[in-house]
Amino acid sequence: MFKILVSDPLAQEGVDMLKRIKEFEVDVKHKLPPEELKKIIKEYDALLVRSETKVTKEIIESADKLKLIGRAGVGLDNVDLSSASKRGIIVMNTPGGNTMSTAEHTMSLLLSLSRNIPQADASVKKGEWERKKFMGTELYAKTLGIIGLGRIGTEVTKRAISFGMKVIAYDPFLSLDKAKELGIESVELKDIIKRSDYITVHTPLTDETKHIIDKDAIKDMKQGVRIINCARGGILDELAVLEGINSGKIAGAAFDVYEKEPPVKDSPLFKCDKVVLTPHLGASTEEAQINVAVEIAESARDALLGCGIRNAVNVPCVDVELYKILQPYLNLGEKIGSLASQLSKGRTLDIQIKYSGDVAKYNSSPITVAIMKGVLSPVLQETVNYVNSVIVAKERGIKIEESKATMLEE
Repeated sequence: MFKILVSDPLAQEGVDMLKRIKEFEVDVKHKLPPEELKKIIKEYDALLVRSETKVTKEIIESADKLKLIGRAGVGLDNVDLSSASKRGIIVMNTPGGNTMSTAEHTMSLLLSLSRNIPQADASVKKGEWERKKFMGTELYAKTLGIIGLGRIGTEVTKRAISFGMKVIAYDPFLSLDKAKELGIESVELKDIIKRSDYITVHTPLTDETKHIIDKDAIKDMKQGVRIINCARGGILDELAVLEGINSGKIAGAAFDVYEKEPPVKDSPLFKCDKVVLTPHLGASTEEAQINVAVEIAESARDALLGCGIRNAVNVPCVDVELYKILQPYLNLGEKIGSLASQLSKGRTLDIQIKYSGDVAKYNSSPITVAIMKGVLSPVLQETVNYVNSVIVAKERGIKIEESKATMLEE
């Protein structure tokens, strides 16, 4: 029997799915104080959260049985990923559950900016009738620059094209074939900055993407550009965008996410009538909430019942069908690693893994993880597993090298 704790509100469809499985005992306890969660987490095999629960290092270190943490959403800002990985706890999210809702919200903000809809609505409700004041602009034939062409960026692309927009995109992993398939132009970041009438960002927040749009970028933009952020707060330099609006360079901006959430009460964003603001609503649709709840429930179910790992951020993800193919190699890899470890003499500084034949056609990461578990287990025993084996090896200065050859060598 596996015990699962749901500590944040999840759509009932996901909770009910887990409760129907006889191997699971599901407890739903919302708004637990950190000390209370730290106290009871010892009992549970899985913890499912959204964004309210902060899964800190202290909570993770108190979890004696915890095998996985699942977040019904994309970001993992509220989970200490490093601590979980070191403890061998699988951390999962739901990268696809809110794709459509966020893409649609992006288009909603884009249209709101173009036609001054929030400002016009507020004006009419005041009893005013100022049609000339809210003169808008069409999307048709305008250039939309998209920074980041993952799932959401791709769906925004499709919708923008249906409005007759020309779409250019910057993504370091976007192939020319994929761009051609979508009917867009793959360009460099500097081209997005210089050529776009509208710019929308759809990337994670990293050291590379933080303030990717700043004062210098804004200087090179078209006069009258409009900017949208439905991705992560901090990708845009909010103060630089405001300065751009005040100078007349930027015609308007829309934010669904912020560098600090919620924004401080005296935020200068609130005072600018050319800025459209929403309170992080990208995933706030009934459909998206059901999707992420069901998706995380399915992922947790499969992982706990040994039917494959998917949507894990700290362990190679293997779907059920691929798991069936790789399972014999995983078992063999662990045994070979264990044998090599016991036969070797002296310090292990370098592990060279060569894949030959049919196995080289598949993603070898799970097998490498299994091999490293075998290498380390004779010494570390229960402290190493399929989640943390590569991390533990690297922490110990062990270099792992992989190579592949699809033809068997004589």
